[in-house]
Amino acid sequence: MPEAVVELAVDRSALPGVLAGLTAPCVFRGLVADWPLVVAARRSAAEAMDLLAGFDAGLPMVAQVLPPEAKGRIFYDESLTGFNFRPERAPLSAVIDTLRRYRDVPSPPTVYVGSATLSTYLPGFEAQHPAPPGVPPEALASLWLGNRSRIAAHHDVPDNLACVAAGRRRFTLFPPEQVANLYIGPLDVTPAGQAISLVDFAAPDAERFPRFAEALHHALVVELEPGDALFIPSLWWHHVEGLEPFNVLVNYWWRGMPEWMEPPMNALMLSLLAFRELPAHQRAAWQALFRHYVFEADEHTTAHIPEHARRLLAPFDAARAGDLRERLKQRLKK
Repeated sequence: MPEAVVELAVDRSALPGVLAGLTAPCVFRGLVADWPLVVAARRSAAEAMDLLAGFDAGLPMVAQVLPPEAKGRIFYDESLTGFNFRPERAPLSAVIDTLRRYRDVPSPPTVYVGSATLSTYLPGFEAQHPAPPGVPPEALASLWLGNRSRIAAHHDVPDNLACVAAGRRRFTLFPPEQVANLYIGPLDVTPAGQAISLVDFAAPDAERFPRFAEALHHALVVELEPGDALFIPSLWWHHVEGLEPFNVLVNYWWRGMPEWMEPPMNALMLSLLAFRELPAHQRAAWQALFRHYVFEADEHTTAHIPEHARRLLAPFDAARAGDLRERLKQRLKK
């Protein structure tokens, strides 16, 4: 059985230092308990719906709609080339009205809005629901809204602080090194931008996905109530379930890296093009070079080269990164 996620009770003044040092998932119970939406949700879902609808900017947002037989699992179609949901565009208030109608239906369609930027779709929300201490001001704040749903295990590049504002959510998390045991699907055709596990966590197919049992040995699980928050480090896999007829989550993404750094996924995609089809002995040789220059690089890597002559091997800044990016653009023009 998965283990429980570590929970920390810290003074809010100490939270910035705690968040900055975390490298594993961590739960902060009641971190946003004073948010008006949380207070309303603890009284009733209807009150939370009314409060949230009051922030509607009138802009259409994308809602994913699934038939009841999908049982909330947002996924591919049977061919793995399309999806089992249809996108519909509607303003926030209309989405909430739909959720209100379905709230007491035994097997309703699934309605799911993901990653709706607060500043765009809910102006004024952040003024009344401030980010917890330690969340960088440049963090992207987003809304996740719907009824009961199951989001396949996936990972995100930024660090993530996920705050439950209404309903309950269950998170099942796996460290990055479990990638081989999670049976990840296509990298370039995905339900929501990130590659996902093909395993149905509600009914794992042990014959098709035998290594998933090993992944579960390394899993962490937690259920969050309104007001609770979960820190998810970069690249940790997480499967997310919305457990109530009305669920709201607000999350904050940040990388804490200079803007000039290239998204790592770009490097992975280019690496597939450059290395995967090489003979095994050549891949092994390149693996040694990557360990030396990238993954195990330290002060000894370039100590034998005078500082003025290190060029690309010197520490990067915006100017040097820009020069390298232009050089790469020229090389990729074939």
